[in-house]
Amino acid sequence: MNLKVKNLIVLFIIVLIFSCKENNKKQDITNENYTKTVIKYAEGFEILNYKNYKKLIVKAPFLDSDEAFEFLLSTNTSKNDTIKIPLKNIVVTSTTHIPMLEVLNEENKLIGFPNTKYISSKKTRKRIDNGSIRELGNEENMNTELLLAMNPNAVIGFSLNSNNKMYNTIQKLGIPVIMNGDWLEKTPLGRAEWIKFFGVLFNKEKEADSIFNELENNYLTIKKLASKSNIKPTIISGGLFKDIWNLPAGESFEASFLKDANTTYLWASSKGTGSLSLNLENVFEKGKNAEIWISPSFHTSLISMKNSNEIYANFDAFKNKQVYSFANKKGETGGLLYFELAPSRPDLVLKDIIKIAHPELLKDEEFTFFERLK
Repeated sequence: MNLKVKNLIVLFIIVLIFSCKENNKKQDITNENYTKTVIKYAEGFEILNYKNYKKLIVKAPFLDSDEAFEFLLSTNTSKNDTIKIPLKNIVVTSTTHIPMLEVLNEENKLIGFPNTKYISSKKTRKRIDNGSIRELGNEENMNTELLLAMNPNAVIGFSLNSNNKMYNTIQKLGIPVIMNGDWLEKTPLGRAEWIKFFGVLFNKEKEADSIFNELENNYLTIKKLASKSNIKPTIISGGLFKDIWNLPAGESFEASFLKDANTTYLWASSKGTGSLSLNLENVFEKGKNAEIWISPSFHTSLISMKNSNEIYANFDAFKNKQVYSFANKKGETGGLLYFELAPSRPDLVLKDIIKIAHPELLKDEEFTFFERLK
């Protein structure tokens, strides 16, 4: 064997050794041990716990999203791709985020919000009034100069679709944007479990887990109470908007409430997790004899409903004054309490619906969100 061939063989062996070492390194990284935070109902996020950091995975925060978003979190980091926790200050973009902060006792970390008039919480409104929380304008066109001056540790984003240039601009400013997809969850408890999403951001996972466990227990207890009734009143929901009647699809979280309250929702067998858009004739034919009507759009009185469309008055639920709405429960600046608090307190929503459908089971309870229209 000549010297040239020997040298080639030696070079090949050296390359092979280094290649194996590199592959082993990659394999070690890939196989790094971690534990998963227990997520029982929510489908939209995961939390992976590694030795020196955590990975928050938001699976699909938009309707048209087909990719997951990953965020690395650490209590001790200076790396650009890692967010240091617990967050010292934060900007959120949906009122549904407010109760999550409050129940974790982290509302004092909130420093900015778009459209603060929609916030109903008395506790957080005080912080708005004293200037601790700055108005950032519209969520799709936030005041980026003010946001940059505030320099929050993170912005919790909410968007109906991925075509949101505002969040791209914020990230280019060096402010992390963590998208939140709680609104896409299919079940009431799934939405509420996003408390664990906020728990990891403030290094309060144990507290978040405890809060959710109590809420889950409340929900399942009240659901079991409803199951004791032998009566399952028929239910219709929604109302007209420009000649189209919008109501919850049978696989939606709203329909889940009605099922768990032991009622007969007339569109329970329909497919879909969002809303159904039906014509008036179909709804009237199927729902004219329904015993209870829940959430008739945003009407606040029976008179308002009749003035909007006289056909409403021909439904049995209207005639018998069994129409219930959350539209009258508002904050001092007009924000609807239901939109803000209901996702994080499904136990209270379920209790309201059970009180509507089975008043004999909850005689001494007061409504939190709904009330009978007059």
